[in-house]
Amino acid sequence: MFTAQDWPIACNMLSFGSTTPDGRPIGEAPASVWAAQMREVRELGFDYIDPTDGWVPLATLSDERVREFQKVLAEEGLAISSISMTRNSVVDVERGEANLAMAHRLIDLAPEFGASVVNTGFMQAVTPAQEKALWFWLAEGHRDDPALRPLAVERIRELGEHARTNGIQISLEMYEDTYVGTADDAVAFVTDVNHPAVGLNPDIGNLIRLHRPMPGFMEMFEKVLPYANFWHIKNYLRDEDPQTGTYTSAPMPLKTGIINYRTVIRRALELGYSGPFCCEHYGSDSLGVCAENREYITQVLTSALR
Repeated sequence: MFTAQDWPIACNMLSFGSTTPDGRPIGEAPASVWAAQMREVRELGFDYIDPTDGWVPLATLSDERVREFQKVLAEEGLAISSISMTRNSVVDVERGEANLAMAHRLIDLAPEFGASVVNTGFMQAVTPAQEKALWFWLAEGHRDDPALRPLAVERIRELGEHARTNGIQISLEMYEDTYVGTADDAVAFVTDVNHPAVGLNPDIGNLIRLHRPMPGFMEMFEKVLPYANFWHIKNYLRDEDPQTGTYTSAPMPLKTGIINYRTVIRRALELGYSGPFCCEHYGSDSLGVCAENREYITQVLTSALR
């Protein structure tokens, strides 16, 4: 069990995007680009990062470039507690098998970096409408095909077995309209996978931002927290007008959004949560908000673990 002071709380590097200003993929950029971005995060007080494949896709790097990445990471004084796959579903109709291979590659890389979790899910590439929207979650996106659910269960169980042999965990990120798109669906899916190395990423933030009816956040957390082994943690303003059926939402720091994370984190600890946290935020100074959120989580943990 971690203490409040050494609990892994990472910054998701998704804030930097996937390309350099001149349009090159960051994964193909010189190590100096990685170093500059890592340094920016380190200067905000982070000890850990999550190198999501929406930033640097570690699974596609050559062994030489992986070693280069490890060198830069050490030089910048950072560590990796988790690695997230973004929009690379293992049951994507066109790229599912390739994405499955990438997940296996990440499971092999994770122990080399000291990461305890590989986070994946079933979200897929944003649609043209989502790219045009102010916030991508306000436009219609991918919906999972129920017919592929048995294959999804099979492939996640396969990843879980590989993870178990490597001494790490697989976490499934909750995301709307996927096999883990509601609290009930997420619990049903992880129960069907039925593998000790597979748990849930209770990223309820992905749901409460939606402009549609939604259960109360505590109702959802009570269902999924017993299965949680990793946590993309973020918060949103949410308002509902029952007279007009209007919904509004916007990204907010952890302590000011609709989810009371002081209550939720304490409840998670009561239920035995011991996984890493990964701070995320969209819009504004996302890195600065993530740094504030890290301090908030540490304070909540300090109070809860006394």
